[in-house]
Amino acid sequence: MSTADTLREREQSNSSPATKPAVDERRVTAWIGQGVVVEGRITSAQDLRIDGKVDGTIEVGSHGLILGASAAVKANLVARSILISGAVIGNVTATDRVDLQATGSVVGDISAPRLVLVDGAIVKGKVTVGGDRATRNPRG
Repeated sequence: MSTADTLREREQSNSSPATKPAVDERRVTAWIGQGVVVEGRITSAQDLRIDGKVDGTIEVGSHGLILGASAAVKANLVARSILISGAVIGNVTATDRVDLQATGSVVGDISAPRLVLVDGAIVKGKVTVGGDRATRNPRG
């Protein structure tokens, strides 16, 4: 077999749709990059990561929200889970959990069934975690 035949075979096998796995071009997580500034309301039907600056409101409903260490957010946040490594000025509401990392800060109220605070995290505001113990613990 000549070199040209070998190259032709490789080219055909690489271009054959049956041998190539289907590649899904859609992102699993939407992203607002470090150099991006957004003013206004952000809603998302998928997980969202923010590394830039946002001034407004952020609602991702039943999805996750991640604020990177470089994020500077002046907004009320609403999501299923929220991981904060940057700075937030506004109220934070999660239906599952809030994770506040060592580099993270919140100036505003936090409300969630579960809260994780890493040593070094800053919170200035009211924190409401969990629910009424009498309803969560039937033994009273």
